[in-house]
Amino acid sequence: MSSQPFDDIAQLTLSNVPSEHMSIAQHSDGRWEDCVLKPYAPIEMQPLALGLHYAQIVFEGMKAYRYDNGDVAVFRIEKHHERFNKSLARMCMPEIPLSHFRDGIVDLVRADRSWVPPGPDSAFYIRPFVIANEERMGIKVSDDYLFMVVGGPFRPLYARPLRVRMERVFARAVAGGTGFAKCAGNYAAAMLPTQLAQQDGFDQVIWTDAKEHRVVEESGTMNVMFVIDGVIVTPALTDTILDGVTRDSVLTIARDLGLPISERMITVDDLAEGLRAGRVTEAFGVGTAAAVAPIGRIAIDTEEFALPVLPTDTMFTLKNHLNAIRYGQAPDVHGWMTVI
Repeated sequence: MSSQPFDDIAQLTLSNVPSEHMSIAQHSDGRWEDCVLKPYAPIEMQPLALGLHYAQIVFEGMKAYRYDNGDVAVFRIEKHHERFNKSLARMCMPEIPLSHFRDGIVDLVRADRSWVPPGPDSAFYIRPFVIANEERMGIKVSDDYLFMVVGGPFRPLYARPLRVRMERVFARAVAGGTGFAKCAGNYAAAMLPTQLAQQDGFDQVIWTDAKEHRVVEESGTMNVMFVIDGVIVTPALTDTILDGVTRDSVLTIARDLGLPISERMITVDDLAEGLRAGRVTEAFGVGTAAAVAPIGRIAIDTEEFALPVLPTDTMFTLKNHLNAIRYGQAPDVHGWMTVI
């Protein structure tokens, strides 16, 4: 773009388009070069780049927020970097130093800070990623990689309570696999079952374990939480569940507020019984793109359960406290925000 559409950004009418710059660094000869800020543009990639064929691609999803006083701050850089490196290690890719990760993000946000929309809810989405770009015919662990950071204004992903279906046929991840890593292949595997659910009128699926489809894992592109008998319940982390940064943040806020939490295995049968008995009073997804997304209907096999979504729900208390930190309206007691 030749000029920044400031009015569209401020009026929240522009979303999901790239901003003007990107940060880029090359890995070769066993080391990462420094990040360089460039105008947003196509990149050169050889047809035989290994990442295009063998899925050595890892990414993060992050956000920057505009405070009421005009400052811009990025949410939880260190936590995202920690997960990024765990994903890279699982995919046999070189870990990236925190300094490189931070520089790439900060340089982009500083250059394109006018693209960060005001709240509430809207933000500047940041996508750091690494792709294997060694040119080679035949499968191998790449020696060369490209690290990039791009971004753009972003509005809430879901505008109304979600209708979801318990997935009992397809699997997102298997034990011992890459389910905990934020890698491209996991998302490709989720596309067909999600599309089939959407064709049947659902917004997303709730994933279950790959072996027996009896244990609840995630909801679409989000971690999932329930309020059961007044307790915030979420599946305990395993190697098939993404260690969500929003998940961790919401649980931390719940503890700060003295709310009861249980991280444990949730079976589909137990969830269905709780829905029938009225012991499950809330369901919601949490993630960077979705933030806190209410779930209003859950289909389990031949039954469909409705959950009232009320302004007084626990999920909105958690969302409001999280947003207050993100938009600089509450003290950042955990040091989550990096002001640019």
